[in-house]
Amino acid sequence: MITSKEVTLLIKQSLPDASVDVKDLGGGDHLEVNVISAQFSGLSLVQQHQLVYGALKNELKTETIHALALKTSTPD
Repeated sequence: MITSKEVTLLIKQSLPDASVDVKDLGGGDHLEVNVISAQFSGLSLVQQHQLVYGALKNELKTETIHALALKTSTPD
């Protein structure tokens, strides 16, 4: 099981300016994550998601995170 704080720290290592909101959807390995970062500016949605997946690569590979519902956006 991974904590919301750990997920936030991992994402912020790759996207230091990010605002990260993590919700446990059940069991500690099904998560909903909302990431807002200026670094997403000019990137496609797929590219934005790839940045976040890269930050969580090991946790996804080892299935510490089994399911990830991901929302990304730039600041208003």
